[in-house]
Amino acid sequence: MPLLVLPYPVIDPVAFSLGPVEVRWYGLAYMAGILLGWLYGRYLVSRPALWNGKPPMTVGQADDFLLWITLGIVVGGRLGFVLFYEPSYYWQHPAEIPAMWGGGMAFHGGLLGVVVAVAVFSWRKHINPLSLGDIASAATPFGLLFGRIANFINGEVYGRTTDVPWAMVFPGAGDEPRHPSQLYEGLLEGVLLFIILRIATHRFGALNRPGTVFGLFLVFYGIFRSSLEFVREPHPDHPLDIGFLTPGIAYSIPMIAIGLWLIWRAHRKAAETSVAANESADAA
Repeated sequence: MPLLVLPYPVIDPVAFSLGPVEVRWYGLAYMAGILLGWLYGRYLVSRPALWNGKPPMTVGQADDFLLWITLGIVVGGRLGFVLFYEPSYYWQHPAEIPAMWGGGMAFHGGLLGVVVAVAVFSWRKHINPLSLGDIASAATPFGLLFGRIANFINGEVYGRTTDVPWAMVFPGAGDEPRHPSQLYEGLLEGVLLFIILRIATHRFGALNRPGTVFGLFLVFYGIFRSSLEFVREPHPDHPLDIGFLTPGIAYSIPMIAIGLWLIWRAHRKAAETSVAANESADAA
């Protein structure tokens, strides 16, 4: 037992009620993350200087994209949890699949939902899908931060047992103190990842190399998520929970590989464009 165990701040998962309708912190957290991400995406689009004077879309199109990305996050996140983590349970209880208000969302499923939303919306609006992916990626840390706060309030996806001074005893997780891994993830995936992407977009002109911000997001999220899997309680009886491997690590490895490829591809394209421009200038 550690010398100090922080008390878990038990919070009613229901923020408030409107008659028979219960409004939960989980839903409010997702709403806050999506709305802040949308506002940040609008901000990026409204700054031509970040795009060498040519943003890939209008602010109006960014507004239209809000509904698409919301559906991608919610539908993809829920179906990802059902298919990636609890397929046998929901096969036996299919009526509970829509019941996401009590928790049960998977980031990797939400990511796939957003990728589909980006692909379809960019095709319909004739927008470079990699640039739209860059905008969505730069705005995603808001949702990750608030989502992890919601996990903490719900007392879910808690950490492994530990003797660190800031350990907590989570309701429904036994009497042993555990890592508040939700807070670790919020700081790394939400705060630190936002800072990294902000530096890339505002200091290094990453938005002018389509796919770079998306690639950086995939790489750093994959690294952060994989490293935190060693302090997060593994998912019980999951077939990918083998030795050091956990579902979170297994699903993050392809993300890191794809992210590295996107960054390499973006820099290669930028170099080819620069060479072509120099050759054109010399010919003139």
